[in-house]
Parts: sequence; C-alpha cells; structure tokens
Amino acid sequence: QVQLVESGGGLVQAGGSLRLSCAASGSTFSSYGMGWFRQAPGKGREFVAAISWSGGSTYYADSVKGRFTISRDSAKSPVYLQMNSLKPEDTAVYYCAAAATSGVVAGLNEYDYWGQGTQVTVSS
Repeated sequence: QVQLVESGGGLVQAGGSLRLSCAASGSTFSSYGMGWFRQAPGKGREFVAAISWSGGSTYYADSVKGRFTISRDSAKSPVYLQMNSLKPEDTAVYYCAAAATSGVVAGLNEYDYWGQGTQVTVSS
C-alpha cells in the first residue's frame, strides 16, 4: 500500500507561482512512477505531469508545458510540482498519484494510488 498526501495549494493571482508537494509512505514507494492530475469544477480529471521513479524522465500536458515543472530528488523523496505563470484556467483540485511502474505514464487508469487533493485557485 502507498499513502499520498498533497500540500501547497492556495489562492494566487494570475501570473503568480505555487509549489505543490506530495509526501508518500509505503514499503515499496521507491518503485513507483509519479504523476499530477487536476480536476476543475464540472470537468473530468486530466493529466498534468509525470515523472519516472528515478526522476530522470518527465512528461507534461501541452497546457502546462514551459510553465510547470515536476521533480523529485530521489526515488524516496517527495514529489513536487512547481507552477509558474499561473492562469485562471489552472484553477482546480490537484491530485498526486503513484503508478506501479518505473517509467513515465500519462493515463489516468494507469495509476494505482491517489491522494486526497489540494485546491489551487488562480484569480484574474
């Protein structure tokens, strides 16, 4: 089992920055690829970014490429999502997820564990 807890959400003005963190626990956590997803009101959950278990590979949704950065210092460290140049359309609940694979995955159904989410609100 893997338990995930997100933090770092909040209210920010357009153009501002936030850094989300995902802390994980579980005996096999080091074997997991990690991802961030988001869900805006009335919309489905969508992929934002993913990182391999080693941190050596990353992948981003086109909507956040160049503005967001996913990172992890090691296989057992927290996973971060640095969000810069935030836009009102980035407003959503952001979820951290873990997939039982060493690689980078973008499909929602490929993830095995999910956090409870953290709210990000960007005002115009």
